[in-house]
Amino acid sequence: MYCFKKIGIVYGRRPLYLIKIPLIYTYIGFGVIDRGTNVLQIRPTTLCPLNCIFCSVDAGPFSRNRVAEFIIDKNSILETVREIASYKNTSIEALIDTIGEGLTYPYIFELIRELKKIPCVKTVALETHGLQLTRETIIKLWENGLDRVNLSIETFNVEKAKLLQGVPWYNPLRVKDSAEFLVKETDIDLHVTPVWLPGLNDDDLVEIVEWAYRIGAGKKWPPVTIQKFIIHRFGRAPNSIKRINWKDFWKWLENFEAKTGYRVSWSMEEWGMYRAPRIKCPYSPGDIVGLEIVSTGVFKWEFLGVTLDKNIVVCVRDRVKIGGKYFVKITDTRDCLIKARVVGEV
Repeated sequence: MYCFKKIGIVYGRRPLYLIKIPLIYTYIGFGVIDRGTNVLQIRPTTLCPLNCIFCSVDAGPFSRNRVAEFIIDKNSILETVREIASYKNTSIEALIDTIGEGLTYPYIFELIRELKKIPCVKTVALETHGLQLTRETIIKLWENGLDRVNLSIETFNVEKAKLLQGVPWYNPLRVKDSAEFLVKETDIDLHVTPVWLPGLNDDDLVEIVEWAYRIGAGKKWPPVTIQKFIIHRFGRAPNSIKRINWKDFWKWLENFEAKTGYRVSWSMEEWGMYRAPRIKCPYSPGDIVGLEIVSTGVFKWEFLGVTLDKNIVVCVRDRVKIGGKYFVKITDTRDCLIKARVVGEV
């Protein structure tokens, strides 16, 4: 059985839902995503305390496109990871990679500890912007078995950081201090992942990359990767950021590496990533299924339904009513992130 339970209001207006449901076939905003490799994306929360001006998923307290937030039941995540890991039967990395901030998850330490107990799960990593990465938190992450932190930090300039992160309570120097503590005082590895924002932080990236190498990031994995700024449908894309295509981005990376002498891009093999059996989706595009709408999605005009035959989450972008039952036509099943359109009422 499934449970979508409204447990409160966050950021003054958005409902917060607690979800308990099998998550093998899920929604882009939460659950466990299998993209056909040995890395599973674990998304236990959508919440984020920052409001980055370049956020591709419009996260944070001042979001204009989000209408709901979600926290996922820990046991639902663990049961799903066990099933997928058993099916893949290979060394798995569980990457806590949210459309928010992983450290907002209230059970983050327990989740990491229990993930590490699952056969085949060899590595647990966490992506973060570092706002909540205090020394106390770092020690708890280490004690519970976290292997790596992927830290996204775009500048060390305090005033610029407040602009880029969209809130006055973000201090990159405090994040920097915490990251150095993590490297020096724990066995957790650090991978630094700044986003290049052309025209805004070009010079900052040189300082960040040099810092990452100097403090000893990359004990086991690559020390730093520069990410491309990508525009998404519901994301933020201020005009102050220049648009760069992928070809020009790769050329820029080559020039950056040649100029600085530091590597900032890596192959799947260097990451220990490889293709692995993918969970088969139970539906195909064109299938007609019945479902009940149980909540809004994260974004405007998205609704989440649960199929009447298999209790599987489906994202519907149509005018529907919560509690209504509909026949829908499956339109997309990539990575078992199932989307559909309404064709009639049940």
